Amino acid sequence: MSLTNLSPATLDFLHRRHGHFIGGRWVQSASGRSFDVHDPASGEKIASCAAGDAHEIDLAVKAARAAFEGPWSKFTAAQRSVILWKIADLVQANFQQLFELEILDNGLPTPLAQYVCGMVVPEFFRYYAGWPTKIEGATIPAAPQGKPPNEVISFTLREPIGVVGAITPWNSPLPMVMLKIAPALATGCTLVLKPAELTPLTAMRLAEICQEAGVPDGVINIVNGYGADAGAALAAHPGIDKIAFTGSTEVGRAIVKAAAGNLKKVTLELGGKSPVVVFPDADLDQVIPGAARACFFLQGQNCMAGTRLFVHEKIHDKVVEGIAAIAKSMKLGPGLDPSSEFGPLISAKQRDRVAGFVDAGKREGGELVCGGTSPNRPGYFFEPTVLTHMSSEMTPVKNEIFGPVLCVQTFGDNDLDRIAREANSTIYGLSGSVWTRDLGIAMQMVRKIDSGQVSVNMHAAIDPAMPFGGNKQSGWGREFGKEGLEPYLKTKGISMTW
Repeated sequence: MSLTNLSPATLDFLHRRHGHFIGGRWVQSASGRSFDVHDPASGEKIASCAAGDAHEIDLAVKAARAAFEGPWSKFTAAQRSVILWKIADLVQANFQQLFELEILDNGLPTPLAQYVCGMVVPEFFRYYAGWPTKIEGATIPAAPQGKPPNEVISFTLREPIGVVGAITPWNSPLPMVMLKIAPALATGCTLVLKPAELTPLTAMRLAEICQEAGVPDGVINIVNGYGADAGAALAAHPGIDKIAFTGSTEVGRAIVKAAAGNLKKVTLELGGKSPVVVFPDADLDQVIPGAARACFFLQGQNCMAGTRLFVHEKIHDKVVEGIAAIAKSMKLGPGLDPSSEFGPLISAKQRDRVAGFVDAGKREGGELVCGGTSPNRPGYFFEPTVLTHMSSEMTPVKNEIFGPVLCVQTFGDNDLDRIAREANSTIYGLSGSVWTRDLGIAMQMVRKIDSGQVSVNMHAAIDPAMPFGGNKQSGWGREFGKEGLEPYLKTKGISMTW
């Protein structure tokens, strides 16, 4: 698809000289360094951004601290709610530009980009717009120093934690940025955000939208750059009170080490290798498309992706045949083509990484049912892939591939403990699903699967009000819902006598 078919607003944005958003202004890097942004559907350069490092991070942290201690601290809870609601309205008002930028950034198909920009992001902002006036402490029947109850009052205040450093991934750019900005604004924090260098476009545009909605200068700051430079400096900066990171488990470990300098609080939403467990009584008309979506959504570049399919041997052949048929029928193409159903991977490096895992699976005894190759066309495409005869020791089963590769394993009885041990046999514990008509089996498996989220007869059932996050090495803390606000707040206990 030609970029000339884009809206004038999108073309104008792409042609800008992109920098960092610090203290309400766009600034360039002191070093003069920059990096290019590419369309994953073609590999072509579409924009260039300034590359920041510790210098720009320090400027942004100082701007965020000044805003936190200054104008932002004077906003009432109700005023913060109004701003969040305005942001949602402005996201919808800029719908065309945002979904086009999201496609160019990430490569996702048009219907998904439209759903994300038109519904998901505004819905989350509006959900968090309802929270600022409901953040409250409590009175406590304490008697410090033996004071009589009628001579003392003890209570708590919930206060914003301060300046938040946020680092977001490339797999779903706008929603990932939204999930850091919305709770930060709701609680009264300020923010320094380092978006993924592969997908910086919608993060920058959203910063402008927030400013238009009335967010004071310095409350939201964007520093573009590489993880080793800007990201590492943000995680280690002594002026940051909390780090909110979404990304790989490997990088999450590095962030924990960097954060130790000033013992800043850390929340991590990390990798996953989610099990999809299908019992023989399940409704296959739901299972087959549901399991296909669970794995191939976002081209498998999704931490919740159901990439390990455990299916009873009685229905194995029918389930695999159905999923393979869906995989083969999906039309690969650029997201800007509305008829495309399956977009590219984010980069050539990621495409080659996925191919390497598929090759390892075949070498280790897996059987390739469909896919497994990159089509001969521009861009970073990789076919939706199904591997059978897999086991928990195989390389593609143990590791997060972050690509459209489904690894199928079988079971032959209803030994729920054994099935759960297999489902729990990775270092991850983010999501999962159980497919059965038997609610007794469903509830037992829900309790046995060690994941932060488990769905029954659906996969990755997210909602703004439902907490989401991982167990084991899939992360610390939760996002979404009331629990998503907690990491941005601190509790102060107060006792008074007279």
